[in-house]
Amino acid sequence: MTINQFPGRWVEGTGLVLGPLLLLAAVLVRMGEDDFFPGQLAAYAAEPAKMALSYSLFAAGVVLLWPAVAALARRIGATHPGWAAWGGTLVVLGLFGRVFHAGVSHLAFQMVDVLGPAAAQQAVSSTYGAFHLFKAANVAIMGGWIVLAIGAYRARAFGGGVAGTARCASSVALALASALPLGVLKGSTDPVSLVALAGLAVALVPLGVTVLRNGPAPRWWAVALTVALIPVAFVAGLSG
Repeated sequence: MTINQFPGRWVEGTGLVLGPLLLLAAVLVRMGEDDFFPGQLAAYAAEPAKMALSYSLFAAGVVLLWPAVAALARRIGATHPGWAAWGGTLVVLGLFGRVFHAGVSHLAFQMVDVLGPAAAQQAVSSTYGAFHLFKAANVAIMGGWIVLAIGAYRARAFGGGVAGTARCASSVALALASALPLGVLKGSTDPVSLVALAGLAVALVPLGVTVLRNGPAPRWWAVALTVALIPVAFVAGLSG
């Protein structure tokens, strides 16, 4: 693998497939809960394991999207480097913002455990509008997917042999990701959010399957290392 192929086909394919699916699974786990922070905190107080699982799945999905974006941007960049650079950069900056939101949400849930639901809600309510650097990423979170989708359509990134209507549908599905709500303790279980996540899956998962299938199987030691790291990561998460 050369640096121009970083992070590699298997990482990119895995991100393309699992990133959108983990986001969708995360939202489905917390279906039925109020989408705004008082309801999310109340839901955690009532069912901490369920909400912790949901937010962990969402954070993992966001992290896995960066290699997915790298794969798509490389395809776009073969013929439209400007669209690839701007679209990929904006989306990744937006992903940084979502990871920051996930960290703050995690802290808010810990306050429920330590201080109780009422005090935690008061603390979050009093600080919700506080300035932080990642507010600047909000535009990237919303607009990056649209720029990337336009570039993908223009570059035929979803398959050069795919009919124009299908390419347009995949690009529109990708652009729908811009409608996913942003911020701390957002439930994202409303119909618009579900459509946005479904669109992301429709656009990226088939591409991920193609990426994973087009090439040699991974080395035996890479498979063994991955399998060994999964329980280590799980134990570290429990102890952290």
